[in-house]
Amino acid sequence: MKRDVMGLIVKRDDGSEIVNYDDPSFPSYIYDGWIAPKVTWEGVPHYHEDIEIMTIKEGRLEYTVNGNSLLLREGDTIVINSNQIHYNSCVNGEVAKYVICVLHPSILVNSVSVEMQAVRPIIDNPDLPYLRFRYINERTDSIRNLVLGLPDIRHDPFAITKQFYQIWDIIRKQAESLGATEEVVSDPKMQSFKSMMLFIANNYQKQITLGDIAASGNISKSLCNTLFHQYVGESPINYLMHLRSRKVAELLRSGKMSMSKIASLTGFGGVSYMSETFRKFFEKSPREYRKQWD
Repeated sequence: MKRDVMGLIVKRDDGSEIVNYDDPSFPSYIYDGWIAPKVTWEGVPHYHEDIEIMTIKEGRLEYTVNGNSLLLREGDTIVINSNQIHYNSCVNGEVAKYVICVLHPSILVNSVSVEMQAVRPIIDNPDLPYLRFRYINERTDSIRNLVLGLPDIRHDPFAITKQFYQIWDIIRKQAESLGATEEVVSDPKMQSFKSMMLFIANNYQKQITLGDIAASGNISKSLCNTLFHQYVGESPINYLMHLRSRKVAELLRSGKMSMSKIASLTGFGGVSYMSETFRKFFEKSPREYRKQWD
């Protein structure tokens, strides 16, 4: 894994995430990680073709999938299906520790029959954006133990493949037992929201308005506001400012670029406005933030 992009969300032209795989020749990313308030990887909405699985080791965190917020506690596991909008956040300022694995479904596909019978029925099911395994579920211990064992084999593609098949078998059984439930319903407006996410990602350096964002999703400004609050819990403009501030943080960590140059590259009108906005999201000035990374 490239250390210079740890914790960052890098996107393709369609707005989906380019997963920073541990080995470029094998599509898996496994990390024994953590989340704390105000880190740059907290609350970053994204999506990708890969299956994302997270098991909580310590503490609690909030996981949001397609606008549905779920409280995860120690011992819980969540499975995010392919191409779902998701992000995680701290709860009451707590630090949480977890194991996360991002695995491409192609790892499972060794024949057309396997793909059509065992993989496609899950990843193409619009009514299964996620599966949650909690203490009340009989399969929770099994999937948790398999996920917690993945960091030890993160550089062994054969061992990962074997373990992913075992995990997928549990996922299939859980999906079959649940089917479509009240808490996992598809949303036809998701594509409009993804288009607006992409527009902001591609144009955050420019001066863009709420009207510009709404037009990129072919919807009204009112519906634009509604969808942003539904999916990410903030207004479109606040989402834009949050993204710009994260870009500022990335530049502060990566070199000695001047503050005026950073402000120019991230769409802020000047250093003062950039500093004011940055402090809102990171609770410290850009200079203070840079010092902690020197």
